[in-house]
Amino acid sequence: MTTPTPRTAFPLTAALLTATVALYTVLVAFGNITDFGTNQQFVRHVLAMDTTFKDDDLMWRAITDKGVQDAAYVAIIVWETLAALVLLYGTWLWIRRDRLRARRMSTYGLLMLMLLFGAGFIAIGGEWFAMWQSEDWNGLDAAMRVFLLSGVVLLVVNAPLTQPDPTHPDPTHPDAPASPRP
Repeated sequence: MTTPTPRTAFPLTAALLTATVALYTVLVAFGNITDFGTNQQFVRHVLAMDTTFKDDDLMWRAITDKGVQDAAYVAIIVWETLAALVLLYGTWLWIRRDRLRARRMSTYGLLMLMLLFGAGFIAIGGEWFAMWQSEDWNGLDAAMRVFLLSGVVLLVVNAPLTQPDPTHPDPTHPDAPASPRP
């Protein structure tokens, strides 16, 4: 029996971490689709800025049109669903041992989540719409958790790109055998 090495354990680690984030994203998207009204209210309140400090210098940013608010919410659900599908596909590719495509798909899905939760919820919702001011409709902690989880998994999935492969010696290393001349 061979002892697993970091190189052989990596695909399993990447698959399980990608699958974990995929499962979370599937459940979030499923919850938003099947319980549409709960987070619809969240998005409406954040965009309307109706529970912030109502500073006149900021309130011009508020979006109170329910059609625009609902369109933003639907766009969030579509983006979550697409990210979930990409991550599920990445997980499947890890299982199939197609490492290059698995890494690429996992990276795309994780970046999709980081954009949604980082740029969308933390930057735009948190700062532009002053969500941080709301005691009732502040999703910054949850957004930060997803952003950080996705970022850590992204680093793990892409770590081998920066690590030397012990089964393939570095040809630039001083002890590497000389390459044959043509």
